[in-house]
Amino acid sequence: MRIAPAALGLASLLAGCQWLPWTSEAPQPKPVRVQGELVRAGEMLMLSPCGEERHLLLLDAAQLGLEEAAARLQGDPARPLFADLGGQLDADPSGDGLFAVERLYRLQAEGPGCGEADFKRLVVRASGNEPAWSLRVSARGMVLERPGSAPLALPYLEEGLPDGSLSFSSEADGQRVELWLTPGRCEDSMSGTLSHLQARLRLGNEAPLEGCAALGGARD
Repeated sequence: MRIAPAALGLASLLAGCQWLPWTSEAPQPKPVRVQGELVRAGEMLMLSPCGEERHLLLLDAAQLGLEEAAARLQGDPARPLFADLGGQLDADPSGDGLFAVERLYRLQAEGPGCGEADFKRLVVRASGNEPAWSLRVSARGMVLERPGSAPLALPYLEEGLPDGSLSFSSEADGQRVELWLTPGRCEDSMSGTLSHLQARLRLGNEAPLEGCAALGGARD
């Protein structure tokens, strides 16, 4: 039998190859985080990213109850909401597309939104009611605000646990301040704003204060 030279060449090439296991799983793209105005278009939810003119159709990929949460906050279907969401984006950088939502950082009908100047510098923002308090954390320190008191600016120490919990604490100026954050859906008792972290604030020996929190633009 006469074997064609081309076949011999292919056999030699294959003999020198190492067979590698086949995998059909493509690498997962890195999730992205998008802030913008959430509006209803018929039965669909659309997100217009801050400072952009494009529109993203939202898909509740992680079964977060996004549709129900938006309806509850909107009241009037024409009322826009501010949303801070994470997930997989299928769109051109400057065009419309789909956004498969996997994480809800914040959903609100009132409060700071696209116009928030220091969002990208914030590590976390936490707040609570009865009594009212708010605490902002950035690379420059933490600032605690309470009605009737001057803002208290302090350095801090951050600690993290394997379950995703975070602690920000300070003992400067004779004042012990400790903020504990744990993962979990949290609803503000007055505004109805939804956040992805539950907050507990301890001030010295006072009873702990409960609230909600969300990571800022400086932290994913």
